[in-house]
Order: sequence, then structure tokens, then C-alpha cells
Amino acid sequence: MKKLSIILSLFALGFTSAQSFKYGVTANFHKGSTVNIHDRSKGNFGGGIGAFADFSLVENDIYDSAWLYFSPQLEFSMEGERGQAWNNADVAVQKYNNYYIAMPLYIKYFFKNHGYKSDIYVMVGPKLEFLASNKVDEKEAIEYANARGYTNNPTAIAMGAKSLSSIGLDNKIAKFGYGVSLVAGVKIDEKWNVFIRFDRGLSKVYPDYTKYNTYNRMLGIGINYYIGESNY
Repeated sequence: MKKLSIILSLFALGFTSAQSFKYGVTANFHKGSTVNIHDRSKGNFGGGIGAFADFSLVENDIYDSAWLYFSPQLEFSMEGERGQAWNNADVAVQKYNNYYIAMPLYIKYFFKNHGYKSDIYVMVGPKLEFLASNKVDEKEAIEYANARGYTNNPTAIAMGAKSLSSIGLDNKIAKFGYGVSLVAGVKIDEKWNVFIRFDRGLSKVYPDYTKYNTYNRMLGIGINYYIGESNY
């Protein structure tokens, strides 16, 4: 609760300190995984789409000279992973698809070049995420287990668990999570910029599994497109 209060305080501070704001849409393509739960993670390719706003925290002008922004974002993101329980068995793959409504809350900083705002920026901030839905497909692994005579307990063999102690402990997935997000980007023109993004979860994805900390992570590339702006 204390961590959440700090995050909300930063969010409110960004709005009250803002001089002007710009808004737009964002999209990314990434590869992610859930760490420390399934045996051999192959990663999961997915995407995200959403909307964002840049609230200037320093004085801005017609030349867009502001170099520090508060940049909240609301997005729909496809995450999860592919797990492989069998050594050298391409057919025994489990699919764990998790769909989140996420809210990264960034501080955005533009580097300066000879005292002037450059086109290169970084963003860092907390990320809140709410599980919208999830889908698990272990069909191929169960069929593989059956073919090798594990008919008495095929589900346990097919779980793709990191160890026997984690079998069945990924049935419950957390509805709320939080983490940190890091971005490095380049402004292409007044409308477009491109970026590289890394997210690392700090909360447990599978709360029933206590042996290891299970968290989401992802690395991706993306684009932002600015729709409009306002001064007040």
C-alpha cells in the first residue's frame, strides 16, 4: 500500500506541475517471458497498443523547448511465454498467453546538445498492470506425455514446471502487478519518434509458487505518434 501511495503521489505531482501537454498513440512489438516458473522458457512474441500524454514539467514555448515531462500511458499488452518441459522435444511446448491493461508512469528527459534540447530522450518510471484475461494451452505436451506412457498423470508431466515442487502452482495468476519500465528513444520529427523499451516486473505473477520470485519481463521496440497538444 505504501508503494502504491508513492506512485499515486508522483502521478498527481505531474499533473499539478504541468505547463502544457501533448498527446498521441503508441504501439510496440516485444518478446517477453515469465521468469522462474516454467522449465525451459522460449519467450513469447507479442505487442502492445495504447495512448499517452506528455505533460511538461518545465517552461515550454513555441519552439517546444521543454526537456522534462511527466508521461503517463495507458495500453493493452500481450505478454506471457512459451514453456518447454522436454529436452530436445519441439512438440512439447506449452503456451501461456497473458493479456494486461497496463499503465506506465514515466518521467521523460531529453538530453541537451550545446545547451539546446536534442532529439534523444530516456524515460523511466513505475508500471501498474491489471490482468484482463489469460489463456493456457498445454495440449501438445499432454499428448507427448501420453505417447510415452505417462497416462496416470499426464497433466503433471506436461506442466513445464521448473521443478517438481512447482507443478500445479501456476494455476492461479495474480490479477494486479507492478514493476519498472525503461525507455530510450529518438525524435524523428514533430509527429513521430521511435524507441527501445525494457520492462521488469517486481511483483509475483504466480502467488502460490513461493520457492522463486515469478515476474514478467519484456524487451521491445516501438513507435509514438503525436495527435495534438494544448497549452494552459
